[in-house]
Amino acid sequence: MNYQLDDVDKKILNYLVANTRMPFTEIAKLMDVSAGTIHVRVKKMEDAGIILGSSLNIDYGKLDYHFTAFIGVLLTKSNRTQDVLKELSAIPNVIEASVISGKYNIFCKIKAKNTEDAKRIIYQIDDIQDVMRTESMISMEEYLSDKNRLIDAIIK
Repeated sequence: MNYQLDDVDKKILNYLVANTRMPFTEIAKLMDVSAGTIHVRVKKMEDAGIILGSSLNIDYGKLDYHFTAFIGVLLTKSNRTQDVLKELSAIPNVIEASVISGKYNIFCKIKAKNTEDAKRIIYQIDDIQDVMRTESMISMEEYLSDKNRLIDAIIK
C-alpha cells in the first residue's frame, strides 16, 4: 500500500513519537478533531506499515545491566547467517543483531550486568555452530540512542 502522509498524519505521528502511550482522545483534543479520526488515521498508517507498533524505552542500568558491548560475529559460511541469527535471538542479552557487509557477517549489541556476565554471553555466542570467531568492543558511554530522531526530521 502506497500511503502518503498529510499534515494531520504527521501531527499524529509527532504526538505518538513523543509519547507512545498518549490516548487517542487526548491527541484528538489537542488537534481539535474526533477520536475516531485519530483511530482511523493510525489504523491506515499501521496497515501501510508506517507504524509497526509501540515500544517502551528501558533504562537497563536501573535494572543492574550496566555493561554494554558490541560483538562482531564472523561466520564459517555466509549461507549460515539465518541459522546463526535464530540462535542469537534465543540469547536474551542480545538486544540488537544486524546482518552487515565488511569484516563481520553479523554485528550485535549486548547488555550484561558486568564483565563476568558479558564473558558468559560472548562464550555463548562463540559456541553457536558456524561462528568462526567474535570480536568484542566495550561501550564506555552511550552518547546517543534515539530511534525517533529521523522521524522527527521527516515529519517536521
